[in-house]
Amino acid sequence: MKFLIASDIHGSAYYCCLLKERIEEEAPDKVLLLGDLLYHGARNPLPPEYSTLGCAELLNSIKDRILCVKGNCDSDVDTLVLEFPIGAEYCVLPLENGRTMILTHGHLTPPLLKRGDVLVNGHFHVPAFEERENCTYVNCGSVSIPKEDSPHSYLVLEGLALVWKDVETGEVFRRASLSEN
Repeated sequence: MKFLIASDIHGSAYYCCLLKERIEEEAPDKVLLLGDLLYHGARNPLPPEYSTLGCAELLNSIKDRILCVKGNCDSDVDTLVLEFPIGAEYCVLPLENGRTMILTHGHLTPPLLKRGDVLVNGHFHVPAFEERENCTYVNCGSVSIPKEDSPHSYLVLEGLALVWKDVETGEVFRRASLSEN
């Protein structure tokens, strides 16, 4: 299966539109959104073309392809404009090599991880891949408000290959593999 993983749109209709274009180009089986979809949050600057309803409209147009977890800037009122569920704190998916992928936004302590698990989140707005003592940690970065000079990004997981891409250009800027156990 091919997954496109993205996080932290923060209400930017501009970057949400670019993300939707990339989704159409990538043609993933599922789009995994890791929260902070509509609101920018008190500590973030207002992103370009800030439009919560514009983002909702764009995301609703692909609702059948979306699995989503709740971020710290997502609220219950978002369910009034989004046509897909966003209430889960995490999502668990099996990988083809027997490992388990746990997807969260990243603002809460993840569920109990066991050695070999893959923890994927957003929240910190910085793309990452690192082997930790109890898991492999992956961050998809931020669609609209990247930090630490990272690009506006999303992540593609196909099989066990991870590819980080720039939302604006679609160009690859990092690769990694989950083939190790």
